[in-house]
Amino acid sequence: MKRTRPSEIKALLAERDILPSRVLGQNFLVDQNILDIILASAHVAEGDGVLEIGPGLGVLTEPLLARARQVVAIEKDRRLHAYLQETFGGHPRLELIQADALDLDLPDYIHTKGITHVVSNLPYSAGTRILVELIHAESRPLRMVVMLQSDVAERLVAGPGTKAYGSLSIQAQLYYDVVLRKQVSPSCFYPPPEVRSALVEFYRLDATRHAVHAPDHFRALIKWCFSQRRKQIGTILHHAPASLMGTAPAIATCLETAGLTHDRRPESIAIAAWCALSNALTGKA
Repeated sequence: MKRTRPSEIKALLAERDILPSRVLGQNFLVDQNILDIILASAHVAEGDGVLEIGPGLGVLTEPLLARARQVVAIEKDRRLHAYLQETFGGHPRLELIQADALDLDLPDYIHTKGITHVVSNLPYSAGTRILVELIHAESRPLRMVVMLQSDVAERLVAGPGTKAYGSLSIQAQLYYDVVLRKQVSPSCFYPPPEVRSALVEFYRLDATRHAVHAPDHFRALIKWCFSQRRKQIGTILHHAPASLMGTAPAIATCLETAGLTHDRRPESIAIAAWCALSNALTGKA
């Protein structure tokens, strides 16, 4: 069957009595042009290990199996997993897992399975949380090409001084070059989602853009500060929990070390300054 032909997808779902779930974000890609763009962007070669989260009916799985050394596909829905097992279960390069990706240790899977690429139409309900796990994996993938909600994609690529810039932007851009490849219309899916989608590419940097000496502190710091993004950074730090401040010298000294003034607001602070601030607060400037 042709998995990008809406009539065939509808017939298959009806035959197996599968009603796409909004809760699980089940919107199946039915546009061949978009599929071709995803595959061209992924640059998957025969030596690559690929992780696919939410394979659905296998529209990406099939061409990935023709290209990769191994495809690890994680599908939460038991009905779709059963279909994938019947269709691709005997393929020697496929490892098919029935599970919620959020319940798995994705960083461990990436390390033990030799995953180099992530290529997925991520479920909208869990896409951001999955991405954050992948970004912070010790053996983070070389390349990721994922479909997401358009507003999440805009946050990922946003720069300082923009409304969309925030914790997610900083976490992604610290480790990756992030490119919004294409806005994707709801009509490219069945059933059409209520929001627009976007294809985002991640290219892993050879090293982080700036040194972060305490990654867990860095993540906690930007999360705390952007939860109060309209306040001034000096005020935010003054009311920060002890776990963030530790044995740090005076706040004014830390801000000065990072090249910041008390009145700066989180959305105006570039990644380099966030790194310097975290290092100063942990006494590792």
